[in-house]
Amino acid sequence: MFDGFSSPMPARIARLLILPALLALAIAVALVASGRIVLPPRYDPFAPFDLAEEPGFLTRFKFARATAAPALCRAALARGDIAFEPVPDRSTGEGCGFTAAGRIARLGTASLASPVILACPTALALAAFERHQLAPAAQTHLASRLARIEHLGTYACRNINHAATGRRSRHATAEAIDISGFVLADGRRLTLTGDWSSPDAGRAAFLRAARDGACRWFGVTLSPDYNPLHYDHFHLDTGGGRACR
Repeated sequence: MFDGFSSPMPARIARLLILPALLALAIAVALVASGRIVLPPRYDPFAPFDLAEEPGFLTRFKFARATAAPALCRAALARGDIAFEPVPDRSTGEGCGFTAAGRIARLGTASLASPVILACPTALALAAFERHQLAPAAQTHLASRLARIEHLGTYACRNINHAATGRRSRHATAEAIDISGFVLADGRRLTLTGDWSSPDAGRAAFLRAARDGACRWFGVTLSPDYNPLHYDHFHLDTGGGRACR
């Protein structure tokens, strides 16, 4: 017996409904883009990326737009009150150098152990990572504020894994940072070397939350779980590849 409630909709009717739905969506997008419909920034795909905004379903799209254009990237950092001092473009050898980079010493609540030069998209990813992953994880797992991020450097004209031959590392274009540890506001210090396999559950949990959170903002996140060469640091880069290990 035919049951109108349980039977699938005929394909022809479905096709007829798709066109009006797509047309309505296109009109809505055009009205939002023109400013005739004003949405709250969180739900407006054309609103600029805002570090202060809690991540949502449009965050990845907004972040991609911001990192695709140097002016938008610098504006996003400035809007987040992140000091980013532009440095002159540099070319130091075959496959080495950077453009649209800047010097950064402090993120939201945490400082870097020393100022570094980063391409703007990498600096923006680092700022978002600190605000939305590192800071909450420190409170959740260690009941303290994150005060400092320790690192092994950013820009270096070298190949991957310091090999004599092969592809250039993303460090060669200032699109990577190696993070080796963290210092909390209460004075505790965590290192990848000493705490990745720590018997202290809170320390180990924080470092794994940091690794997992980095994967949301960086194209490549490599941890001690990746290989022995990364036993003492997280390698984070925005160079175009995809890996979370």
